[in-house]
Amino acid sequence: MTDRVYLDWNATAPLRTEARQAMIAAMELVGNPSSVHAEGRAAKSLVELSRARVAEAVGCKPSEIVFTSGATEAAAVLAQAHGIGDVYVQDTAHDCLWAHAQMHGQTPETGNTLAMGLANSETGVITPPPARHDGLFSYGARRADWLLLDVVQAIGRVPFAFSWSGADLAIVSAHKLGGPKGVGALIVREGLDIGALSLGGGQEMGRRSGTENVVGIAGFGAAAQAAARDLADGVWDRVATRRDMLEATIVAGAPGTVCVGADAERLPNTTCLIAHGWKGETQVMAMDLAGFAVSAGSACSSGKVRTSRVLQATGFDDVASASAIRVSLGPETTEHDVMRFADTWLAAHKKYRARAA
Repeated sequence: MTDRVYLDWNATAPLRTEARQAMIAAMELVGNPSSVHAEGRAAKSLVELSRARVAEAVGCKPSEIVFTSGATEAAAVLAQAHGIGDVYVQDTAHDCLWAHAQMHGQTPETGNTLAMGLANSETGVITPPPARHDGLFSYGARRADWLLLDVVQAIGRVPFAFSWSGADLAIVSAHKLGGPKGVGALIVREGLDIGALSLGGGQEMGRRSGTENVVGIAGFGAAAQAAARDLADGVWDRVATRRDMLEATIVAGAPGTVCVGADAERLPNTTCLIAHGWKGETQVMAMDLAGFAVSAGSACSSGKVRTSRVLQATGFDDVASASAIRVSLGPETTEHDVMRFADTWLAAHKKYRARAA
């Protein structure tokens, strides 16, 4: 198993050394952050240090960070903060946002909040957020008062700052940055009044009650700090070079294969390949047996045999949408890893074409 190659960074990034060390140190703290004694103050201090680190990485004020169990819980602000019928959700948005549209329907032309993704988890395509005009955000024919951005895939990989995005709300997850699973944040623009995500003791400025996950938050803060440093150092530019090499090799060896969004602005690490008629889940299993971890769609939809809603919304037919895999690289992915995968995929594709002939 040691020669396996992990190419599913958009599902979750490997835990960073910095995050692991921060979490181990946090485990030594005894106190509850809400306690006023020395032990409690030590835990509270670590939470606030981590809050400042996350805020710096996402470009917001520490007071705008609300720690949650992840981006999905943060997205619950759509239901908790105001009437769900007043929300319009982008058709290619992640399931944690799209679920609200499915449950309650889309508004026809106006709404209280537009919820959208900055960078798509399946295709990597970046959709710049709309600017506010006359106090409203426009998205197609629809106009909204508030803007919620899913920046889960973007943070630490492409330049972003909540302060200049124009958004009112944003959601982020630690494990996409190399932090631990089970912790994330809701970012709330200063001065915006929202309801509580959960009621109870009033932690997180009354917006999310419950004793803070000090260990997870410490790992989140350390990972966010390291991710911001990587971005500033140009680490993801080198990843993009390897991504482009992968795509060029695949397309040259299997003409007709589509790299979704190849002409669009994308995340530097993401390739969505469509080999028309070759089912995505079949490709995933073949690559897994060959020692490569890839996925068919977002992590929240992988394992479910269904056509990609995102690709359908992008204009691909049912067969094409069911024939896609996502290959997502990371800073640890080498040129050798990329070329090994390309050679293995092309060999499997050749066998598929021979069987289908």
